[in-house]
Amino acid sequence: MFLLLLAVIFAISPPLASGEADRCQGPPAQLGAFEPARPPVPASVQSFESGDGRERTLADHRGRGVVLNFWATWCAPCVREMPQLDRLHKVVAADGIDVLAVSEDRAGQPLVKKFFAANDIKNLDGLVDRGGKLMRDVKIRGLPTTLLIDAGGLEVGRVVGVAEWDSPETVRFLRRCLGK
Repeated sequence: MFLLLLAVIFAISPPLASGEADRCQGPPAQLGAFEPARPPVPASVQSFESGDGRERTLADHRGRGVVLNFWATWCAPCVREMPQLDRLHKVVAADGIDVLAVSEDRAGQPLVKKFFAANDIKNLDGLVDRGGKLMRDVKIRGLPTTLLIDAGGLEVGRVVGVAEWDSPETVRFLRRCLGK
């Protein structure tokens, strides 16, 4: 009897009962190699550097969905995605979703700022992962890789490789998966 009761409680736990588990199902083809996190895992607590040199963490974005992109100026697919991520940030910010692009460039802020200026990136903050600590903590194996983190601070999936970040299909998916 106890085991049956335990099974029922587990089956109607909040994520399953509320449909939270289904919000990130059915990603569009434009997201390429989307890998759902099963089960969702807590986001990293490692810090990264903001454009003004302050230390930040993902906890600073709690209560909002986060599209966390790892990139570098020497990575051609990353460079191709950056204007799309810049446009995406502008489109989904009102939906409670932040787009964070964290550079893995060793040269840090000066190089990121120069790249943003040269490529007319206006909506993203120049974030830097000094020493690659955040990248290692979330077990990134290659660039670009983008984590999708829900408002509760859980990684619900990741995209390994390139994606079409500002396509209408991707925007709809991100709003459903990460939005308010």
